[in-house]
Amino acid sequence: MSWKLHTSAIVLLSLASPPLLHAQAQRPSTQSAQNDQITDTDPAAEQELQQAIDLTSAGKFREAIPHFRAVQGRVREGFAVDFNLALCYYGTGQPQDAIRVLRSIHPQGAQALRVYNLLAQAYVANRQPEDAFQALNKAATLDPRNEKLYLFVADACMDQQAYEDGLKVVDLGLKHRSDSATLHYERGMFLTMLDDFDSAKPEFAQAAKLAPQSDIAYIARLQQAMFNGNLDEAVRVGREAVQKGYDHYMLLALLGEALVRSGAAPGTAEFFEAKSLLVRSMAKRPSYPSPKIALGKLLLMEGKLEDAVGYLESARALDPKNPAIYASLATTYHKSGDAKREQAMLDELAKLNAQEKESIYSAPGDRKAGYAGNKVHEQPPK
Repeated sequence: MSWKLHTSAIVLLSLASPPLLHAQAQRPSTQSAQNDQITDTDPAAEQELQQAIDLTSAGKFREAIPHFRAVQGRVREGFAVDFNLALCYYGTGQPQDAIRVLRSIHPQGAQALRVYNLLAQAYVANRQPEDAFQALNKAATLDPRNEKLYLFVADACMDQQAYEDGLKVVDLGLKHRSDSATLHYERGMFLTMLDDFDSAKPEFAQAAKLAPQSDIAYIARLQQAMFNGNLDEAVRVGREAVQKGYDHYMLLALLGEALVRSGAAPGTAEFFEAKSLLVRSMAKRPSYPSPKIALGKLLLMEGKLEDAVGYLESARALDPKNPAIYASLATTYHKSGDAKREQAMLDELAKLNAQEKESIYSAPGDRKAGYAGNKVHEQPPK
């Protein structure tokens, strides 16, 4: 399982409050506005800036970019413009442009925390791990106990399947926040993706221990049950969490997936329960691919092939290296009679499986085969 970004969480609150990715915005310092050396108000520029902010708030990052570029150097909140332009570049998969803009900023005070953290994420996306870790260290120096700094960069590593780099990021965070349940959970996920489930188990247990009455505790317990192949326990834990009012998008997706794996059949209460959970998860985090994959499988079981393809292709765009998607798409295209697309999915699946086998053979001998390795070799059902 991977956590796909997360740029959907970007929210721009006002002209003077550019956000840190996934975080509440903070007001730039007065000193920053003075340093821009712009004293006259340009109504046209202010209007265009507001339009850029409205587009960003609606998640239309690509459309916002030309408006931010048009007002650079024309408004007082120069830092707000540059930072949010970089944010939009990052959110649209243009990390090199985000890096270029961020490196042109000379932040002061609280601004530096946001710049270095977003810069670290952009470096990860651009496959520059050493630069990313250097930028993260600068941010951590300013606020070492801010767990979100590490979690944002860890998420970026998960997106890039840079699991060893992600583990390094989380370990840095745990040096300052050993009491963070979420960081322990993330560490367990990275270890699992590295096929070291034996080391991941105590991390999930520690996450649940540190925050026993929280969504992260239930997610950790549910995740561990699924990794162990205990679907009955996974369903029990997930239902208990939902009954208590927890509705984290990952919790909903995991419970829905557990129900699917446990054999929920069309027309049963479990089938409708799973579908409802997956739809709720997607609504909370549209950029998270797992519920789309599971929902695609449910629709395939119902014979709704066109709808199944829609969700599976959407998941594929978010997670193009997930072989489970290609297996389901191959089956769907086979049932719809599209032999050309079916073969294309099978070819891609074979390529991904070959790459995974090579990585397993070259991995250290003491690594255990875990969930991450098992899911890669999924084949389309006959």
